Amino acid sequence: MNVANFKTCMLFLILLPVLFFDLIPDASADDGYRLWLRYDKIQDEDLRQDYLHQLRQIHYAGSSARIEKAKEELQRGISGLLAQKITFSDEPGNGPTLIAGTPESSPHIRSMELQGELRSLGEDGYLITRDRQNNIAIAASRDIGLLYGTFHFLRLLQSQQSLQDLDIKSAPQIQLRVLNHWFNLDGTAERGYAGGAIWQWEQLPDYKDPLYTDYARANASVGINGTVLNNVNSDALILTEGYLEKVKALADVFRPYGIKVYLSARFSAPIEIGNLSTADPRDPEVRRWWEKKANEIYSRIPDFGGFLVKANSEGQPGPQDYNRSHAEGANMLAKALSPHGGVVMWRAFVYSNEEPEDRVKQAYNEFTPLDGEFRDNVLVQVKNGPLDFQPREPFHPLFGAMPETPLMMEFQITQEYLGFATHLTYQAPLYEEVLDADTYAKGEGSYVRKVIDGSLDDKQLTGMAGVANIGTDRNWTGHPFAQANWYAYGRLAWNPELGSERIAEEWISMTFSNKEAFIEPVKEMMLASREIAVDYRTPLGLHHIMGYGSHYGPGPWVDEGRADWTSVYYHRADSSGIGFDRSTSGSNAVSQYHPPVKQQFNDIEKVPEKYLLWFHHVEWDYELDSGRTLWEGLVHHYYSGVDSIRRMQDTWESVEGYIDEQRYTHVARLLEIQEKEAAFWRDACVLYFQQFSGRPIPDAYPEPDHPLEYYQDPLNKYVPGL
Repeated sequence: MNVANFKTCMLFLILLPVLFFDLIPDASADDGYRLWLRYDKIQDEDLRQDYLHQLRQIHYAGSSARIEKAKEELQRGISGLLAQKITFSDEPGNGPTLIAGTPESSPHIRSMELQGELRSLGEDGYLITRDRQNNIAIAASRDIGLLYGTFHFLRLLQSQQSLQDLDIKSAPQIQLRVLNHWFNLDGTAERGYAGGAIWQWEQLPDYKDPLYTDYARANASVGINGTVLNNVNSDALILTEGYLEKVKALADVFRPYGIKVYLSARFSAPIEIGNLSTADPRDPEVRRWWEKKANEIYSRIPDFGGFLVKANSEGQPGPQDYNRSHAEGANMLAKALSPHGGVVMWRAFVYSNEEPEDRVKQAYNEFTPLDGEFRDNVLVQVKNGPLDFQPREPFHPLFGAMPETPLMMEFQITQEYLGFATHLTYQAPLYEEVLDADTYAKGEGSYVRKVIDGSLDDKQLTGMAGVANIGTDRNWTGHPFAQANWYAYGRLAWNPELGSERIAEEWISMTFSNKEAFIEPVKEMMLASREIAVDYRTPLGLHHIMGYGSHYGPGPWVDEGRADWTSVYYHRADSSGIGFDRSTSGSNAVSQYHPPVKQQFNDIEKVPEKYLLWFHHVEWDYELDSGRTLWEGLVHHYYSGVDSIRRMQDTWESVEGYIDEQRYTHVARLLEIQEKEAAFWRDACVLYFQQFSGRPIPDAYPEPDHPLEYYQDPLNKYVPGL
């Protein structure tokens, strides 16, 4: 070997360790793609060994696509968490064994005599318990229950729970647990803040991105069992042959995970793609067209879920174009789907700028006269509040007002009015606030959650929808903490009685860290974040004062265009006070609620202060519970909201080092943006409303840095999700 070659070889040997370590993934990096399904090795060696001892053998009885998915997930989870590859035994072993099966597929499960309990849990329910030999058993009536039970079992391992004295019984309280994707066929996402649509229509049906499987895994892990693939502002092309083949390809991926596909149907599709001259629901040709279309869909997708419909709202076509009712339109579609077991989810989000009535009253006025007229496979899908996913609204008065009709809750997961994917806003407290609201429809205890789970009015068909925040961003949701809202929605759709605190603890431990020193402060930050978001945007019942069109940033001065799209229509600030009078002396929206609720909302002294300006036009010097005047209280909330963001930043700084640097830094930078934008909201709103109050900003609070005109320039001219 000559000298030159010798030097080259020596240099390679010297650099080899450097080159090798460059190929090893950075342990401090995590891009968030795995969501809460992170199966990193448990660092507590004693606990890991204890788990390994109890899981020496694993036996799954039965064979189906869902069983295979459950086994794949368990293999993935245990191999990662316990750092040991597992194998499945053909029969239950003599040592500690995890046994999973149904009474039908497993003699061992059948011998445990669980049939009665399992029947009471329904097709999706499961048990995680111990048998007489102290083996761990996951038992269900159907294989889908075993899949859900497997995810629950992995959740126990991820959050490092004890496996002793297992006695878990779980069944969904809501039948249809659905994500609504506002994805357009051109790849954009309406009100989407995490990139574009994740369906690659141009590649389907031939190429099925592995992302679709991971999407299905994430949904199944929290019990979501349906997905509406396209925007409620729908394009009729989705119902054409070429697109139905693409829909079939997605349905084939999702089916093993228990997820049905649904489509948003455009009411005028018989005209646009069917060459008919009308879409009148009474027209025989129109009825036949929809029946034929339903047959075509089910010939490709036997378990197709059905249609979601937005009709006669915000310019969308519908039955009222032909002087027909919403019930007639929904029933026509429901009749076409009925032979196949499909459902219609008919949105109650309807209002018209030609209607002089208070906008928040219009859905109630249109739908309550139709109670009892819908076919039994129709759900009326109602937003959580009567306006439009505001940071805070009272519960929608339709809940408790249509006892003969299944009502399906519609929550928004995507943060259209809560800072897009820029602000940290944990929405489970918002969902919980609505679910726990008492309608008094049948006396005290008639909670909204009892309306939607069917128990209040003995309804078998039940549902909950969440407008998704998922996009093509690598971490799915843009903001790392926005993943928690997807997770929380799924958990509450399964069980509306779960608390926000418990859900937050689960999500934090699975997504970030099991260290108590991390969980506790971060949980408290999450639980406070929604109230903080209300404080620096719309305190004391203010609503709809965001920027025009984009809905990003403040816009209390918006006063052009149709009235019910302006801010001044809602806050009604003048020299005497502020707020929308919906009392009996105003628009009388309070009368749409049952008497005990009406009486509380109608009385300015009894209405909860969080709804004060929603229901009343209040004088600037009105005394609040705190002793502050309304003006002083309004200013206090705005400034407190910004100060609270700064405390959130301090909290996040205090947990540095507990998680990977990549996600820590991402959240830290986003909190900096949130603090700046919260201050912008505060200063803009305080200065704008000061014009009407004529009162100074109290001395305790610093004056805004700029005059009002500065803030009236849009916060961000180009924003996603329009």
